[in-house]
Amino acid sequence: MNKKLMVLTAVMGLTAIGWAETKKEDAIDRVDNATKVVNEIMATPDKGIPQEVVDHAKCIAVVPHMIKGGFIVGANGGKGVATCRTPEGWSAPSFFTVAGGSWGLQIGVEGVDLVMIVQNEKGMQQLLNSKFQIGGDASAAAGPVGRHASADTDWKMNAEILTYSRAKGVFAGLTLDGAVVKTDDDSMRAVYGPDVTERAALTGKVPPPPEAHEFLAAIRGARAQAAAAK
Repeated sequence: MNKKLMVLTAVMGLTAIGWAETKKEDAIDRVDNATKVVNEIMATPDKGIPQEVVDHAKCIAVVPHMIKGGFIVGANGGKGVATCRTPEGWSAPSFFTVAGGSWGLQIGVEGVDLVMIVQNEKGMQQLLNSKFQIGGDASAAAGPVGRHASADTDWKMNAEILTYSRAKGVFAGLTLDGAVVKTDDDSMRAVYGPDVTERAALTGKVPPPPEAHEFLAAIRGARAQAAAAK
């Protein structure tokens, strides 16, 4: 191997290492920000996700700082982290992207936190796929807000996914039709290595990385906080 080729190979190797480290740092930052979103939302139960919705959740997905925009933002995107219930508890997190679709009315918004509650088996199976469209492959509806979901609503029946947004401290249901959710392969590879799929993570086939422990604790604590707010 000549010197030029050796140098090029070394540079490519260092570049790959730097890329992987950067991707992992980005993914862990996302997990940390998602943890803050869950903790802050559940700390204000009168304006948060009702206890019944948390109890009923099959999976919980959080996209911190979803979009930037002005009047009627119609199609941007963001990156999120998700976990699903398993017989052993909440799963190792998976990483995904969400983009496109109609985001309803957001006026003068700098950043939006998005929470998606997957509430039945069909919705969970869609999340386990590498890609699906909200409103197409899985129905979605703006979720109820408050300490408790009203008994006379049919939130359990209407949709596979309940969606919420938080912008400038205001927490409310959100319409999300047409948005495409797909696996963030780069982040999955950076955190877990090349052989771990989104399905493997969400079905409990791999242990959570240490960096995800606080996020999973926040998810477990969400139920306790909701119950304590009765």
